[in-house]
Amino acid sequence: EPVSTRVGRALPITLQLVFYSQIVSLIFSIPLGIFTAYRAGKRSDRYISYGLFTAASVPNFVLGLLLAVFLGVKLGWFPPLGYTSPSENFIEHIKTMTLPVLALSIPLIASYTRLLRTDVIATLREDFVTMASSKGLSNRWILWRHVFRPSSLTLLTSAALTMASLIGGAVVIESVFALNGFGMLLAMSIVVRQYLAIQSLVALVAIAFILFNLIVD
Repeated sequence: EPVSTRVGRALPITLQLVFYSQIVSLIFSIPLGIFTAYRAGKRSDRYISYGLFTAASVPNFVLGLLLAVFLGVKLGWFPPLGYTSPSENFIEHIKTMTLPVLALSIPLIASYTRLLRTDVIATLREDFVTMASSKGLSNRWILWRHVFRPSSLTLLTSAALTMASLIGGAVVIESVFALNGFGMLLAMSIVVRQYLAIQSLVALVAIAFILFNLIVD
């Protein structure tokens, strides 16, 4: 079977997993990063930081196994294995993607939040922020309108570079949750020593990494 045919079946699953993981990571990390920077040094900042350090230190395959056991098997909230296409049943598709997305996005949330927190703290010390505050603007308006935009460059760069590297994490996560995506295809190609398939798949990852770099630049 041609490698292109196998990639055509597997790549959409991995792209969905990577896209969902990035969206979830940014949705949670942006408000967390701004909040912890605004409350820097306070008790809430310390507690959130401790939790983020703990989450970042746990490998994603361990998170995947824990989520599959507790949320999938014991509580039965989400299916622990398998994949459903959005064209077949969108609700089931969301359920089957929830656990692998959480396993990939939790470490990203920790990383993105720390990056944004550092940049926001530096931006809050700038003169234009003091000027905006002296004009009587609300803290929420200053944070989201004047502080977040210049502080988001590092976050955007990291998010773009992570898009391609997430495929590496997807190799393990797709194996844990039995998703027949790009990562699973690469892992099986290595196991059975299909060298042409391995070369093609690695080349696609390299091309994706370069394209995401160009888009960010």
